[in-house]
Amino acid sequence: MKKSKFKLLSLILVLVLMLSACGSGGSKTTDTSDNGGNDVVNNEEPKTAKTIKDLVISKVQTRELETFNILYSQRAEDSENLTNLLDPLLEVDTYGELVPGIAEEWGTEDGGLTWTFKIRDGVKWVGMNGEEKAALTAEDFATGLEWILNFHKNDSSNTSMPIEMIKGAEEYYEWTKTLSAEEAKALTAEAGSKFREIVGLEIDGNKLVYKCITEKPYFDTVATYNCLYPLSQQMVDELGGADNVRSMNNENMWYSGAYTMTQYIQGNEKVFTKNPLYWDKAASLFDTITIKMVESLDVAYQLYQSGEIDYVQLTESQVNTISKDKNHQFYNYLVPDVLSKYSFQIHFNFNKNKEDGTPDTNWNTAIANKAFRQTWYYGLNLENYYKRQNPLDPYIGENNFYTMKGLVYTSDGTEYTELVRQEMGLPELNGKKMVRLDEAKTAALKKQAMEELTALGVTFPVEIDHYIAAGNQTVLDTANVLKQIFSESLGDDFVKFNIKTYVSSIRKEVVQPHLHSIAINGWGADYGDPQNYLGQETYGNDNAYYSANYSYINDITEETEANKELLAAYKEFTKLVEAADAITTDLDARYKAYAKAEAYMLENAFVVPAMYQQMVALAKYDNTSKMNAMFGIQNEKFKNIRTNSDGYTTEEAAALQDAHNAGKK
Repeated sequence: MKKSKFKLLSLILVLVLMLSACGSGGSKTTDTSDNGGNDVVNNEEPKTAKTIKDLVISKVQTRELETFNILYSQRAEDSENLTNLLDPLLEVDTYGELVPGIAEEWGTEDGGLTWTFKIRDGVKWVGMNGEEKAALTAEDFATGLEWILNFHKNDSSNTSMPIEMIKGAEEYYEWTKTLSAEEAKALTAEAGSKFREIVGLEIDGNKLVYKCITEKPYFDTVATYNCLYPLSQQMVDELGGADNVRSMNNENMWYSGAYTMTQYIQGNEKVFTKNPLYWDKAASLFDTITIKMVESLDVAYQLYQSGEIDYVQLTESQVNTISKDKNHQFYNYLVPDVLSKYSFQIHFNFNKNKEDGTPDTNWNTAIANKAFRQTWYYGLNLENYYKRQNPLDPYIGENNFYTMKGLVYTSDGTEYTELVRQEMGLPELNGKKMVRLDEAKTAALKKQAMEELTALGVTFPVEIDHYIAAGNQTVLDTANVLKQIFSESLGDDFVKFNIKTYVSSIRKEVVQPHLHSIAINGWGADYGDPQNYLGQETYGNDNAYYSANYSYINDITEETEANKELLAAYKEFTKLVEAADAITTDLDARYKAYAKAEAYMLENAFVVPAMYQQMVALAKYDNTSKMNAMFGIQNEKFKNIRTNSDGYTTEEAAALQDAHNAGKK
């Protein structure tokens, strides 16, 4: 958020937060005026703040982690926990710039064709209680990459990046597919192994050398992500093999991060404890971090009110109640979180089933029609949806693109999504109305879609099945807002929005059986390049996350005229992405080519941009002191965090943001 915008929001108490929550109570505090700069910046003499030593936060139960194996996970719900327990080659600072992690030095001497990382001495693997297990060495990164590329160990999870970038990665991945599960699971990455023979990774003492397929000037940003994390072969042996590593838990896993997880009660509570052998001795860490799993944000707010947690994300009704009452205890304490790195989209399912398992022909035919999809892009007025996260300044969440803003910039400082806007011919944002809305165009597209689809046997209104977690009032209220938006924007004669529920896992209960019409998901970049966004939507690629797991476009055949048009467009988009990815030595040309591909995707409405996520919060830690990048999995790492157990006021948070902005390089 720019400085001028932040000041404006501060004055009207319009501030924001994403989907994680925290708070204080039971927290041990210490009177101090140092330890990471806990002084409030207000252009006056700094006052002494009470530093929180034992942080307590909350997360809604739908954000429970599903695996302790960071190499296998592709979910933010997992990584936001595991990033505190395991460390990567590189980290990021509060401005999103790369800084040393387990690698103390890194670089390329040939434009990104070869990358060298020097592993620091003294990094230890530890057990749950902080006992030393082994030294972490360069060999552990080879073991980790072998695991990623071994189909029988890791399925296809996190393979897309190494396959796209590292020499021999795809060959090794495909080779492991030809083996039996038993043979593949017995493989290692030790010197002389098939992995070391095929894959472009060399180890010279404490140096890792990755050999890329072509110049990859952004490869070092991948060093923050799961696919290049280390794994100890000694741990694999201790646990008894690959199957047990896949199912490991907090009690038997090995840790290399700032904390270990000393308590885990699924769906209830987690406790992180400071790692006594952590390599970064200069880091300021909490003694413990307790994560309370709650049913809803309403419950989290109650816990904050009672002093039991240190951070809370506020709902629309809570923000309205607080901001309109000058006598409210939290009136002066509304503070912003950093902008979430996730760009949220409405994703279509092109191969939907009914609940009885038979194809939903009416939906599948309708969604294959370009005009039908375009009515959503140009017709849905999402203002009330934006208000769900920030009722006082809803357009702070306006999103018209696929790639997250702020991911990359051209050499003259132009932000990438601005290139997409120019390519599409959209007006500039004005903060008052969605710039892509076009009533006349929507009416014409609606008429065209109804005529074309009626001729194909589609009946109207076309039913949209949208699934939410059962028993969660907050998400139900949001779903009802969406239902009203569809009714008012597109008309009840055109679509009917059905709100349906799942019990515990949307993945298992809804997405895998293809029951959803749409899924509203946020994608955050794994590394700093548009390929990581657009590559998730390409056709015919098993490693394209959304194509393979949500839209199911890869399952579509050319049996109908509508499908032929849809597939032809997807294939053209895929060619555009591949052409952009082939440009490796001129980043300005690369970004321009990606912008052309993204504009084509949006003009065909393969997805519909939904929002950027910024909400209103009450906080006892300062978000400007957190790691903050538009790629990687580091943003939820609790390291070097500034705290104040009294809570930050709006004025104090604004001053901290001003100071942070002033320090940006």
